[in-house]
Amino acid sequence: MPELQFKGKEFVYNHHLTVPYRPLEMDASKSIGKPSLNGNLIIHGDNLHALKALLPMYAGKVDCIFIDPPYNTGNEGWNYNDNVNSPMMKEWLSSNPVNAEDMLRHDKWCAMMYPRLTLLHELLSENGSFWMTLDDNEVAHARSLLDDLFGEENFIATIIWHKVYSPKNTARHFSEDHDYLVVYAKDSDWWQPNLLPRTEEMEARYINPDNDSRGVCKPSDLTARNYYSKGKYEVKGPTGKKFTSGSRYWRQSHESFLEMDRDKRIWWGEDGNNMPSQKRFLSEVKKGLVPQTIWSYEDAGHTQDAKKELLAIMDVGDDEDVFISPKPTKLLQRIITIASRPDSLVLDSFAGSGTTAHAVLAANKQDGGNRRFVLIEGEDYADKLTAERVRRIIKGYKFEGTQKEELLREPVAYNTIKNPEKLVKQVEAVENLQGHRFDGFKKDVKDGELILTGEKKVKKKTEGLGGEFTYCTLGDPLDLDKILTGKKLPSYVTIGAWLYHTATGEALATSKVRESEWYLGESAAYYVWLVYKPELEFLKSSQAALTLELAETIAKDPERSKSGKRHLVFAPAKYVPNKTLLPMGVEYAPLPFALYRVEKD
Repeated sequence: MPELQFKGKEFVYNHHLTVPYRPLEMDASKSIGKPSLNGNLIIHGDNLHALKALLPMYAGKVDCIFIDPPYNTGNEGWNYNDNVNSPMMKEWLSSNPVNAEDMLRHDKWCAMMYPRLTLLHELLSENGSFWMTLDDNEVAHARSLLDDLFGEENFIATIIWHKVYSPKNTARHFSEDHDYLVVYAKDSDWWQPNLLPRTEEMEARYINPDNDSRGVCKPSDLTARNYYSKGKYEVKGPTGKKFTSGSRYWRQSHESFLEMDRDKRIWWGEDGNNMPSQKRFLSEVKKGLVPQTIWSYEDAGHTQDAKKELLAIMDVGDDEDVFISPKPTKLLQRIITIASRPDSLVLDSFAGSGTTAHAVLAANKQDGGNRRFVLIEGEDYADKLTAERVRRIIKGYKFEGTQKEELLREPVAYNTIKNPEKLVKQVEAVENLQGHRFDGFKKDVKDGELILTGEKKVKKKTEGLGGEFTYCTLGDPLDLDKILTGKKLPSYVTIGAWLYHTATGEALATSKVRESEWYLGESAAYYVWLVYKPELEFLKSSQAALTLELAETIAKDPERSKSGKRHLVFAPAKYVPNKTLLPMGVEYAPLPFALYRVEKD
């Protein structure tokens, strides 16, 4: 398989392994509900470090990942900020932000994405799917990166999303009206998309003209152009009229056709003289629609919708105050419909305005599900925009301001200046036609275009969707050989999740931890135990050691002795030799020395 090469790949190939583990620190004052790492999360911090922080509890547990990374258009001003130990990469840090004049901007984008995609792949469940929005700037590189990390056999589709409802008349060559949604599965043999719901318009196409007891149906063509050896014959209708397939072929043999007719699955028209067609009963077809690879803005929203929605939620009156380009909630709801179950975990590591959380909460409200979300946002607006939007969506919000709708967009060229009356009349015609809907109109000339916008004063209250979330930041790196002096020891679950994941490669189910019994959880190969309290005096005492009594209690546990799995016990010390422990099925793993080291005064 061809492999994508880019400047710096050799330095970022294993960079995710050098990223330190930083525990998640909950901030109750910015959360809604009781803080918990088992529920919805909004994490403020570098997304590479945040993804590493999620691994101990969520590796292999995420069902749907959606990301909207920098498109790398050259106009976004994003920064490459990974602390990779390489002179070349450190030089990149001094040349931020990345802009259109940067000849290495595509290399930097690939270097930024590679370790993040690696960790996202680790977090994805075996039957999970990954979705990423992009435009033409990086979609080709992204496909190569994802083929490398996910395997090209796990590529599912590239969806074209029609993101705008009017063309850009100032475009130099073509008006770019679409974005891409690149979709991969962790394992394409396991992943199966959900069907989309049928619309009322689609349902209306099914009728029951002959009062068939099987219900409504839709006539379907019985012929095909592809050759079929048994597909050439003549049939006779109820009135005696004869029909052939003409230059085409019947889709079934004559015997099958006659059997269908006896079963009243052939429709000959109301008078019995029409070309026969097959009755496809709604009760017998799939309960929904197979997802297609072209999504219209009617089905998935458009960028103007997204901006209006955010303005209303945040009670912002001017478009200029929206400094990011949000995705419409309808787009994320469509993804979640296809890619999630009612109990799925959904992750967005480039959270922006928090649209993903909005869509998850809306889906739960609609079907009574218990989906959870994890959002990661590294920018300073993580609290005031990302989390604040989610707070308002949960509680409900009032909007009092000006609702705007673009009504006309026309290029202002030399011919327009020579004959301005024509454009003026066009504007007046729109104003006369739409005047009853708006309180006023605004006319702007921007980027060589005249834009006419209708404005209406509105005051409304939107009911909340309910739910809760925990706001988190990233704690100091858990570097036990350097920072654990005894003054600030990590909690039992924090260090337990890290040790569990390090030893087993699996995520710790924190809900099953029994701290009072020193029990962490069950992995594929072990029962894992941790003798630990975040107290220096305890760690110095004999109580923190693996004793014979504790080893015998663990080994004789009736719930676990039948499985045949061994027991892995983390503790600062042990008072039992391995030749005694190993026959009991108990293995000892010492905690890092720095954890319980006592500096002499």
